[in-house]
Amino acid sequence: MNTLRPPTRRTLVRGLAAGAAALAFARPLIAQAKTRVVVIGGGFGGTACARALKRNDPKLDVTLIEPNRTFMACPLSNEVIAGLREIGAQQFGYEKLAAEGIHVAAQAASTVDHQARTVVLADESLIRYDRLVLSPGIDFRYEALPGYDEAASASLPHAWKAGEQTLLLRRQLEAMKDGGTVIIAVPANPARCPPAPYERASLIAHYLKAHKPRSKVLILDAKDTFSQQRLFENAWAELYPGLIERIALSQGGRVTSVDTKTRKIVTEFGDYTADVINIIPPQKAGRISEIAGAADKTGWCPIDPATFASKLLPNVHVIGDACLGGGIPKSASAASAQGKACAAVIASQLAGNTPEPPRLTGVCYNTVAPDYAFSLAGNYQPKDDIFAEVEGGATSPVNAPIEERKREAEKAKAWFTEITADSFG
Repeated sequence: MNTLRPPTRRTLVRGLAAGAAALAFARPLIAQAKTRVVVIGGGFGGTACARALKRNDPKLDVTLIEPNRTFMACPLSNEVIAGLREIGAQQFGYEKLAAEGIHVAAQAASTVDHQARTVVLADESLIRYDRLVLSPGIDFRYEALPGYDEAASASLPHAWKAGEQTLLLRRQLEAMKDGGTVIIAVPANPARCPPAPYERASLIAHYLKAHKPRSKVLILDAKDTFSQQRLFENAWAELYPGLIERIALSQGGRVTSVDTKTRKIVTEFGDYTADVINIIPPQKAGRISEIAGAADKTGWCPIDPATFASKLLPNVHVIGDACLGGGIPKSASAASAQGKACAAVIASQLAGNTPEPPRLTGVCYNTVAPDYAFSLAGNYQPKDDIFAEVEGGATSPVNAPIEERKREAEKAKAWFTEITADSFG
């Protein structure tokens, strides 16, 4: 990717509306019986898709299936862990979607019958569909990390789904003695928001520097390199000298097992213990993807990138973190862009037209201190059966002045306000 000036707030709004040109489609000619589109998953991708479908053709019967009545946003949740933000700022409801005529089913989807085109809910009620959109986010591959499971997360939190786990990790940091060690175990890709573990390490270091300066953060990493590595490492040297240590894959950083009783973390080259242990497990598509039959042996959902259509199921589309997206990252802005572009595809197909290939934009802000952030934005379009990055992306300059880092920190918060309003407001 070329190093360019970071995108402006205006271009980011355009990015969040990736595929916006396609959204200006003519309203489809639908038969008298309403066409039923069901969306499973009320995150950034699912809400963007449901709203775009309903806004561009009010005649569509759109149902959003989401068991949680309150959505917990992951972007900026690392600031909650570091005591810089309250959890209430991450919470959003679905009232506005319901007010727009979208049916919101506050239950989990238990099964999908793609032959009958039905979704069965937890209470055994049934919802029929003509098109189904899966946007279930991620789940964890606990079996890939011996000794760690959902029960273990009660003492060794992952905090990779925002909510109680976020607060648990925050409480553990607050209770830790000065001079303690925090371990963050980072999985290999593909994973949700690849730069987020390093943002988390930065903000935990910010908390320790202010409150427990004799402590340190140790990153045990299943990767040798990571997104925006030079920007992070420069920030660590500038802001947190001696507070953050990273052991990469080739140095033995990959965690191979966990002993929850002794709090021992086993890697290929040695064992570690710490006062606070944050285990981020390997990941896969949300469980309903597997139940429905949309996930392959990788644990993710293969799709046709031109239409988001599942390669394994008819009349089913998959968007967001759950899909095998190629070069496009698993991030909130990418999921939102996919949701809108998928809505355009569905409407175009229902009208009997061939949809335009989507062009998506994803942006990721990384905050390493309250007034210090940088960003990465990329453009993606279908190529050779995946999404490939194309020209026009931008990343923050490595040697930007501190004033630019402050401006990016402000842009990060403005971006969060915009994308949450776009999805829930």
